[in-house]
Amino acid sequence: MGGSSSFRTAERAGQRPEPPEPLPHPVIDNHCHLDIAAHDGPGEPVPVAEALARSAAVGVPRIVQIGCDLPSARWAVATAADFPAIVAGVALHPNEAPRLEAQGLLDEALAEIADLATASVVRAIGETGLDSFRTGPEGREAQVRSFRRHIELAHEHHKTLVIHDRETHAEVLEVIDEVGAPDRWVMHCFSGDAEFAAACLERGAYLSFAGTVTFKNAEPLREALRLAPLDRILVETDAPFLTPEPWRGRPNASYLIPTTVRAMAATRGDDLGELCRAIETNTETAFGGTW
Repeated sequence: MGGSSSFRTAERAGQRPEPPEPLPHPVIDNHCHLDIAAHDGPGEPVPVAEALARSAAVGVPRIVQIGCDLPSARWAVATAADFPAIVAGVALHPNEAPRLEAQGLLDEALAEIADLATASVVRAIGETGLDSFRTGPEGREAQVRSFRRHIELAHEHHKTLVIHDRETHAEVLEVIDEVGAPDRWVMHCFSGDAEFAAACLERGAYLSFAGTVTFKNAEPLREALRLAPLDRILVETDAPFLTPEPWRGRPNASYLIPTTVRAMAATRGDDLGELCRAIETNTETAFGGTW
């Protein structure tokens, strides 16, 4: 998640872009925040049914809804129970962990995440991980403790681990190596270069690419995309954040995935249909099967 410390509102200017041309084969948005409002109207999220209809119309019929704190994790579980096209991820965002620790509530919150993880609609433990951009050194101990516990939960409940990594590449791998990677784990919004991609792939990770891969200053990220094997590539929005070019600065949504996928195909030199089919298969495999 690339948003504010409150996790509830995404500040974005401008109106929503027009839908792109549909993809030739469906793909899955493996990381979305449908509960977070984009700042483009009354301050409420787009209704779930409407968001699903718009994304399905362009070839994105399924979504992984990610929780980042207790309210959004509860919402993810409830929403996935109501909409068969959605499955849930539940976790405490790494920037949430120090806040809860300061209030003496981290252990209690982690216990509730463990309870939520038992729901059949929950496919992922995430997003969890480390972040040194919004949290300073004073919060690192809480982040690491929370991250370790989330990895353990992924093992215990046989769920996919979804990792948030912001300016903490080496530290994330250090914790993964210490605790042990689960069978299925995803580097959400992959932000490293080819060298870091290789290190993640060696440990069995899937690399999930967001709208950032379209940014002009993202050539190291595109190099990582070219390096990644076709069977380890995923796509996401992190909506309403990280809108792809040429819509950067506008609210993001799952219906804009085709813009990112086309940029990925052009970067790699892949046939668009082949890449779409691979992303669909990879996402189902990474998140424990079809839904």
